[in-house]
Amino acid sequence: MAVEQRVHAFTDDVIGDLDAVALSAQIRDGHLGRREVVEAAIARARAVSALDAVQFECYEQALAEAERPRGGAFAGVPTFVKDNADVVGLPTCHGSAAFDPHPAKKSSGPAEQFLSPGFALLGKSTLPEFGLTASTEFVDRPPTRNPWNTEYSAGASSGGSAALVAAGVVPIAHANDGGGSIRIPAAVNGLVGLKPTRCRMLDQPGVRRLPVNLVSEGAVTRTVRDTAHYFAAAERYRPNETMKPIGLVEGPSDRLLRIGVVRLDLRGFPTHPEIAAVTDSAADVFAAMGHEVSEYHVEFDQRLVDDFKLYWSMFAIAMSASFKLDHGRHFHPSRLDPFTKGLAQNVLRKPVGLVSAIRRLRGATQTYEEQFENVDVLLTPVLAQPTPLLGEHNPAQPFEQLFATLVDYVGFTPINNVGGGPAISLPHGHLSSGLPGAIQLIARAGDERTLLDLGYQFEAQSPFPQITAPSPSTI
Repeated sequence: MAVEQRVHAFTDDVIGDLDAVALSAQIRDGHLGRREVVEAAIARARAVSALDAVQFECYEQALAEAERPRGGAFAGVPTFVKDNADVVGLPTCHGSAAFDPHPAKKSSGPAEQFLSPGFALLGKSTLPEFGLTASTEFVDRPPTRNPWNTEYSAGASSGGSAALVAAGVVPIAHANDGGGSIRIPAAVNGLVGLKPTRCRMLDQPGVRRLPVNLVSEGAVTRTVRDTAHYFAAAERYRPNETMKPIGLVEGPSDRLLRIGVVRLDLRGFPTHPEIAAVTDSAADVFAAMGHEVSEYHVEFDQRLVDDFKLYWSMFAIAMSASFKLDHGRHFHPSRLDPFTKGLAQNVLRKPVGLVSAIRRLRGATQTYEEQFENVDVLLTPVLAQPTPLLGEHNPAQPFEQLFATLVDYVGFTPINNVGGGPAISLPHGHLSSGLPGAIQLIARAGDERTLLDLGYQFEAQSPFPQITAPSPSTI
């Protein structure tokens, strides 16, 4: 077992341990200056540079813009955007060495929506190549490290954002999720991560033209309150007229729900004992609050696991082709890492099977909604296995070996990317590694309000682990 090595930037500066809502209120009321907040966040980022979570920084620009008045629910709160969303003037390299960095000519819809509440942008956070794997590791440079224990993975693909928030550099950062990439890094870094309903938020260019849209945009935070206020603010920028708005969920209700506890992954396999213990503990918390808690087995076509693997592999080809078209001489496919190349080869070995896989994946939306006929919410683990040590998911290892490891690890999150409904990761307890444990709550499409309500209830009843506090005994 690795020796616990925590790295964080929490100190008695002007940011302290304030969440984004509290920090924005201090700025808005004039108790804190925007420049001094940005200066403190930059100092924090430099203090934890060993985490290797910042891909590109724009600190001087952030300081200059701090002098200009700005409105919005989070005006002046420092943040980072994940390096797979274009921000005008900054490079976008999608975690890959295949790009020659060059500034984007305009910001993407997701970046504009994320920054619309008035955040102060400090730069872009790291992700693994194209966001295709579950640990922010690379073949050509140091990995992004988990601040709770730097020998462990920070998760992926929003690993850089999660590490920066967990370490206290910023209270909130941009994230997106195509197979668990908001919820996985939130889980392993002790954060709140809500993957919203499909198409709730603005999407990356071209995503909605894919046969199955798996990706949703969002954020990682340290409190349910920040997540709730962020989504309310983002909706005000560009509401989705086709679904009921989330609105602002300001706190817990006294509503009691039927919660189905899912203990087996999509393949019917049990989770690691430490993961199972965290899930059991959370189920006990909900039961003690008066919720009706019962065992539940998710019923999906067993072929969906292989279908998702094949479709996920297609992403590698689709993104490579798109990037070559968009970036021309600035994109070099020969520099792609072995895992991305392995995914592409995986599709080429089974091209005929892709058509039927897509058909079943499209049908999974109805199957997903059917899971809620007798329950209101599902409680599951986020991951089937504890957070891996760095190196265990390194993209340089043989493709089949890494892919098998990922399938064993990511046993629960793809349900929502395929089904399209919302899910939230919440911290709970500790693992033997010293890292926080986590649970996932899943609801019907469009019902983020219920997840935020339950999140508030759970946070009040079982306060989230704090990186600044000693690790208690594991659950």
